[in-house]
Amino acid sequence: MKSFEEKIIEKRFDKLDRKITEWMAKYGLIILRVGLGIVFFWFGFLKFFKGLSPAEDLVRNTIYFFNPDIFIPILACWETLIGMGLITGKFMRMTLLLLFLQMPGTALPLLILPEKVWTYFPYGLTIEGQYIIKNLVLIGAGLVLGATVRGGKILSEPVNKFY
Repeated sequence: MKSFEEKIIEKRFDKLDRKITEWMAKYGLIILRVGLGIVFFWFGFLKFFKGLSPAEDLVRNTIYFFNPDIFIPILACWETLIGMGLITGKFMRMTLLLLFLQMPGTALPLLILPEKVWTYFPYGLTIEGQYIIKNLVLIGAGLVLGATVRGGKILSEPVNKFY
């Protein structure tokens, strides 16, 4: 049985927990969208300047069937457009379509350049491999944002507590 003091502490903790959870539900999607947008914009913007993007050599060696001097600026535009769409929240369906069309290409080095991404297959990753695998988080974030394009929201409390 809980003491009176324990019940008071538990009630205060619950009140604080609810406030924090409500704040997260209210602002989490915006922070996720803008943060993801900054990542895409930043990575894309670096590609406009030869030698500035750490991914440039990986892209050049992966997309060997296209002229990289043409492809990399197109990729830079593509990624900065995704970033701007996410940051502004405008044209989200088109922005997320561009994001999901771009993601398979980011995984190509896993197959085309295994020596650049694996130190020991299938779990030892180089820094380039880690750079690619982190895209799973970007995909997950895109899926969460995509689930809200029709006006969906995150709720801090379940609508129906009876599952």
